[in-house]
Amino acid sequence: MTQTDQIRADLERKTLWLSAWMIHHANNLREKGSIKVGGHQASSASMNAILNALYFDVLRPEDRVAVKPHASPVFHAIQYLLGNQSQAQLEDFRRLGGAQPYPSRTKDADDVDFSTGSVGMGVAMTAFASLTQDYLAGHGWLQQPKGRMIALVGDAELDEGNIYEALLEGAKHDLRNCWWIIDYNRQSLDGVVSDGLNARFRDIFTACGWQVIELKYGRLMQAAFERPGGQGLRNWIDQCDNGLYSALTFKGGAAWRAKLERDLASNTDALALVADHDDAALAALMGNLAGHDAALLADTMNGIDHDRPVCFICYTVKGHGLPLAGHKDNHAGVLTGGQIEGLRREMNIDAGAEWDRLAGVSDPDAVEEFLKAVPFNQGGSRRYQAATLPADKQVEPRLKDVISTQETFGQVLAALASDAPELAERIVTTSPDVSVSTNLGGWINKTGLFAKTGVADVFKDQAIASLQKWQRSPEGRHVELGIAENNLFTFLGALGLSHSLFGQRLLPVGTVYDPFICRGLDALNYACYQDARFMLAATPSGVSLSHEGGAHQSISTPLIGMAQDGLATFEPAFADELAAIMHWGFDYMQRDGSGAVEEQSWLHDERGGAVYLRLSTVPLEQPQRQMDAGLARQVIDGGYWLRAPEPGISVVIAYSGVVAPEAIRAAGLLAEDLRGVGVLAVTSADRLNAGWQAAERARQRGQDTALSHAERLLAQMPRDAGMVTVTDGHPAGLSWLGGVEGHRVKSLGVEHFGQAGTVEDVYRLHGIDCNAILHAAAALRSGRGKRYALPLAG
Repeated sequence: MTQTDQIRADLERKTLWLSAWMIHHANNLREKGSIKVGGHQASSASMNAILNALYFDVLRPEDRVAVKPHASPVFHAIQYLLGNQSQAQLEDFRRLGGAQPYPSRTKDADDVDFSTGSVGMGVAMTAFASLTQDYLAGHGWLQQPKGRMIALVGDAELDEGNIYEALLEGAKHDLRNCWWIIDYNRQSLDGVVSDGLNARFRDIFTACGWQVIELKYGRLMQAAFERPGGQGLRNWIDQCDNGLYSALTFKGGAAWRAKLERDLASNTDALALVADHDDAALAALMGNLAGHDAALLADTMNGIDHDRPVCFICYTVKGHGLPLAGHKDNHAGVLTGGQIEGLRREMNIDAGAEWDRLAGVSDPDAVEEFLKAVPFNQGGSRRYQAATLPADKQVEPRLKDVISTQETFGQVLAALASDAPELAERIVTTSPDVSVSTNLGGWINKTGLFAKTGVADVFKDQAIASLQKWQRSPEGRHVELGIAENNLFTFLGALGLSHSLFGQRLLPVGTVYDPFICRGLDALNYACYQDARFMLAATPSGVSLSHEGGAHQSISTPLIGMAQDGLATFEPAFADELAAIMHWGFDYMQRDGSGAVEEQSWLHDERGGAVYLRLSTVPLEQPQRQMDAGLARQVIDGGYWLRAPEPGISVVIAYSGVVAPEAIRAAGLLAEDLRGVGVLAVTSADRLNAGWQAAERARQRGQDTALSHAERLLAQMPRDAGMVTVTDGHPAGLSWLGGVEGHRVKSLGVEHFGQAGTVEDVYRLHGIDCNAILHAAAALRSGRGKRYALPLAG
């Protein structure tokens, strides 16, 4: 064995030990709470050699990796050896402030490229990060060599459907520089996976244009196959059932011997080969699958000389190198005290030196020099910075007196393309085959579609009239996706991390039908968890999309927007509100926490985030007013008095979004008999609520003067006045307003699936029309829960 081979063997043993010890320490030694800590020792062990091959040999600084969630302890151990992670973080694994259970870009101290945890999401993310890299290169903005976007995938993880949606999208866009490395250990959380999946994986990936490399036999196995009887042993291995292979691995050398001697009884050469190994050597031979041969893995990966996507199917044993290797229940298993002590002795680590970086290695000085020269670690910080883009130019789109928020959205983007070129240059739009129906057509006509090579507009060349100019080129700024919302949100996540991953800022804008946010919700949450920055225009929304029926009408999305961390949610009614929100949004998407803390709204907007716009196709008559800085600020903070309440009022109507005309009309009718009926325009229930909650937390910390925007607004209402809230969504989205200052509330909204009809019919069906508002107002004035007959309003 050469010195380099010895060093790599020492490191492989070291990372196996550190990952196992980290989990053992968290579960059995340090103080813990009332429930199990966990940590996946077996899942970490199965990927140990793969991670060693990558980080100590194959990777370069420009490469990016999504680590299999359950292998995070090995990742943390490797980063500790490379000097990118602290011992204190390892000691606090799965504790507040320590190394995270699953790799996290935002919560881990070491160099996490892509957060993982929701299985399948990190896998797809690498494909869309590669497409983002191609987009930057096509525009001439990529400053470093193209990196490989690599996912480490558990075989059971490949049950996740979003992976195959991403595979198909990659095939459409000529995916390059993407590797998926499958930990084919043939075990899932609950048991052993079905036989023959390797062939299915091979067929699927090949059909999508990937090179597939199966790595089944380690070099020890390969040498045995060259000996007399070796072919018989190989045939036995190839035909062995997954469950049996796992069971024999757990039972060990004697069990292997007994089974092989029975099954190979007619092959004297094979029997002699088996007899030539004692029990320990036989167990080592049968466990020498290629996924545990770091040198073989590194040589194979370093031999890739093209940029086509590659799928490596690496055969492994779950728990390899640990006493629980192969057991079908080992997923959540943790070594006993006796087992960890035996492993410590096997690793030649002295008691008390369990955390020492180089304890147990044969030549600490040589290992240290090797680690200093690891190629992956030579580039310094891999978290890039990118300059902010000027977002202060207020464009003035051509807006009609009667217009919908969806149409306004398209007009604002088109105006940016013409009047704010420096900002618009970095805006990239994308949509799951609904770009025209979500009003991106004008933007695309001005900026074109992105393709790595130019593609002619056939309809234009054939002189066929069309409103859409589908000119594809490397300079295009729209990427059209297929109908898969998971892909949309994953791509927005990748584009929205471009400033950190590649050092070049993009301002992604995605459009989707609002009801289908729910189809991609895991991917949306995943993008926000990584602190990706994007703007999502979800349109059309609500039962206001009346003629489409319940299948296309959204109910829960306002609540999703409120609950989703990292996402500022807005539902404007009028064009000038939306224009102000979008103007603010392109700046908000670029903030990094370095700005001044503004305590006016207690939203701490200096941190920034992503933006969600819930828009409608219903055209509304626009108010004739000037959107000055004061009004714009209130719109951004979440609401303003469209009609301020007067002293002594008994009713206020608070509305959100497209139902504004119903609220305004009801207020007008009420005003015939009542004085000073207030109308509160809620442009963002999310931000009103978040500011209220933040101000309350500040007061709990002793900042007695903290006052939120919601509190300032509702303080203008008499305490004994009632409030009717109305929204085209679930009524809980606004019902909380009564808790701010203790007002009585009647909440109107949509609680059941809708059906087709006119807007008027559907509003009446769900009780969000003018008459329903009048009835709720009368109930508030005369007593909670009573029923009143009201004449129809008009």
